[in-house]
Amino acid sequence: MDTECDGYSRFESTRIVSARALQIAMGAPLLISAKANELDPINLAKREFEQGLVPITIKKKKPKKIE
Repeated sequence: MDTECDGYSRFESTRIVSARALQIAMGAPLLISAKANELDPINLAKREFEQGLVPITIKKKKPKKIE
């Protein structure tokens, strides 16, 4: 996963993928087409994240300017 261009740190992207994988495992509808033999929720969540389809965002606070 290339997270540099997404603006997410590796920790943020891991959190997003794991949260989406849990949703998929609990029966949430897929946002991508998957083959019948592709059942691993982690791989499905990674593919969704790489395509920019995951409906999860992270709010970041901008640091205060030090003058």
